Amino acid sequence: MIKVEALEFKYEDGTKVLDNINIDLNKGKIVGIVGANGCGKSTLFLNIMGILKPNKGCIKYNEVEISYNKKYLREYRKMVNIVFQDPEKQLFYSNVYDDVAFSLRNLKICEDEVKARVDRALKKSGAYKFKDKPIHFLSYGQKKRVAIAGTLALDSKVILLDEPTSGLDPYMTKEIKNIVKEISTEKNIVISSHDMDLIYDVCDYVYILGKGQILGEGYTEEVFLREELLKMALLEKPWLVKLHQLLGVPLFKNEEQLVSYGIKKNK
Repeated sequence: MIKVEALEFKYEDGTKVLDNINIDLNKGKIVGIVGANGCGKSTLFLNIMGILKPNKGCIKYNEVEISYNKKYLREYRKMVNIVFQDPEKQLFYSNVYDDVAFSLRNLKICEDEVKARVDRALKKSGAYKFKDKPIHFLSYGQKKRVAIAGTLALDSKVILLDEPTSGLDPYMTKEIKNIVKEISTEKNIVISSHDMDLIYDVCDYVYILGKGQILGEGYTEEVFLREELLKMALLEKPWLVKLHQLLGVPLFKNEEQLVSYGIKKNK
């Protein structure tokens, strides 16, 4: 799995974006990287992918420091992949099926295997029903599904999701949550987001980023009870944590637990 050790990254003008970042993504099946806009989340993801190279420190995959030559990165990105915040950045073809098949065909995988992988990925991401549609006819949320399918088709071990619910309506946000939970049974997921309700619902372990530094970390239910830490990072509490603190009800992990509790209380 992935570890980030003492990582520092600066822009060309000398502006330090990330400072002494230490992260162990083995600490949960779904790990959250949270923070306010501009705190360095996306830059950290680009470093993990090897798209950017740190000024100091390193990224390790399976305890081995990653290299930056094309041959290594080609193999590394089969194992570690990313779904960008804007799906348009990774949709290349006019047709959904061909777009999801693009990377597999580029790797010279036989067409029977391509079809099996693409169909499986489209079904898991909920995009199978519009597999023959032109990309430009899709909604923003449908494009997100196709982008996720493209990474699933590669059968990567680790998937980075950069703001996966950004720009989505409540229904599509819930759908993406369900997809994340399902694929986490087979893969390790890392989510970058400033949506605290999403992170609280799906993540096991959380790192809180602020001004390019790790301000705190811990298991999800513990981290979101640390009031001073959230204030320092300019983050809101998840609504279930607010409910727990204001009304004295148990601290529920998700809405389903709350509903079940309410039903039992009213019997």
